[in-house]
Amino acid sequence: MKGNMNNMMKQMQKMQKKMMKAQDELHEMSFEATAGGGMVTVRANGKKEIVDVEIKEEVVDPDDIEMLQDLILAATNDVLNQIDEKTNATMGQFTKGLNMPGMF
Repeated sequence: MKGNMNNMMKQMQKMQKKMMKAQDELHEMSFEATAGGGMVTVRANGKKEIVDVEIKEEVVDPDDIEMLQDLILAATNDVLNQIDEKTNATMGQFTKGLNMPGMF
């Protein structure tokens, strides 16, 4: 019985190392989303930090600030969704079959 427990602990430690490595790799990734046919581009890292916002001059209309705001929101939400999807796909492989809802 004790041998099984030690074996299980070793497996868990191995899995934990793999999870930490995968999470570090995710944090280093870059994500990008555009809106308005490329008029607004938002870039973020895997930590969900926005690292760059690019706005094409042609889309800046002082009479229509709302459109620009909507484009920025759309691109930002898109890039954050991309990060969530990649995180769930990457980290989900570690929680399959463990029945631990809400872990990630």
